[in-house]
Amino acid sequence: MASIPDLRGSEETLEQLLSIPYPETVEMMKRLEGDLLILGVGGKIGPSLAATAANACAKAGVQKRIIGVDKVLTAEVTERLTRLGVETQLCDLSEYEQVNDLPRVRNVIFMAGRKFGQVGSEPLTWLMNAVIPGNVGQAFRGSRIVVFSTGCVYELVSTDGIGSLETDRPKPVGEYANSCLGRERVFEYYCSTFKTPVLLFRLNYAVDLRYGVIVEIAKQVYDGKPVDITVNAANVIWQGDAVNRALLCLEHTSCPAAILNITGRQTLRVDAVAQQFGQIFRKTPSFCGSNSGKAYLSNADRSFRLFGLPRVTETQMIQMVAEWMKTGGAILDKPTHFNVTDGQFLDGGGKA
Repeated sequence: MASIPDLRGSEETLEQLLSIPYPETVEMMKRLEGDLLILGVGGKIGPSLAATAANACAKAGVQKRIIGVDKVLTAEVTERLTRLGVETQLCDLSEYEQVNDLPRVRNVIFMAGRKFGQVGSEPLTWLMNAVIPGNVGQAFRGSRIVVFSTGCVYELVSTDGIGSLETDRPKPVGEYANSCLGRERVFEYYCSTFKTPVLLFRLNYAVDLRYGVIVEIAKQVYDGKPVDITVNAANVIWQGDAVNRALLCLEHTSCPAAILNITGRQTLRVDAVAQQFGQIFRKTPSFCGSNSGKAYLSNADRSFRLFGLPRVTETQMIQMVAEWMKTGGAILDKPTHFNVTDGQFLDGGGKA
């Protein structure tokens, strides 16, 4: 990103910014055979991904069916996607008969899942994260599938290290992280059994200006609340970068399943980011908790070799979040829980 855009709290302008395709994404759409199905399109990232795909096709001058699927879709999301030429379809992915009735397409991006909020409702978390993949894997065994996953399948690592690599053995903590590994294993089964090309897209943590690690830190400083530094480090990536990389990954699915860490280049220190927001907002941040020296940190060098560095830097994200907050931009109540270390997520919920 060459310069910081003037959004003035406009969600419509933000949505447009989040759905700008890379030139490489446009070129890929010219090569990519078949249509695209996005499962779980109604979550935080899904609408931006669908819009980016539609914009890439328009710039490429190619026609593809882009179909966004979810159990529930708001009128706002449906209207926006329809304007871009994205078809929307309601489907309960936990019902195999409904999944089996979906259009068969060559390309699938799987975004459905339950993120956090599982304490007290663990069976639903496992249904969403480990049973639904079986329905999709069986119905779309003839497609290539990019599967959204999470860096939480790795263990907490030292904040002074290089971060978890794709070759590291998963060591998930808690039911959420274990169910996410279950999601991966189910898709790996269909990959190995039916030669379905798969890529496991281990993302942490996406940021737009309404949610994400940086937004959470900014809001705490802005509201005069203490910033928890128990987990004093995090990786982040701009949501627009994340969705472009997800689309580009369609050409990198394989058997056995490929694994790719998706995040930014820099490891952010929570206390340092809070101090930056303190200077911008002219407030003195306060802190709580004792630095554990551990965090979920991923090494995304492999993705950088494939796609280059993210277009939006961590510094630019901090500047944009600050301006968004100062101009009264909307904030979503969808915490990342990046500072949880025991795998016990007490609130939140919704899609991954």
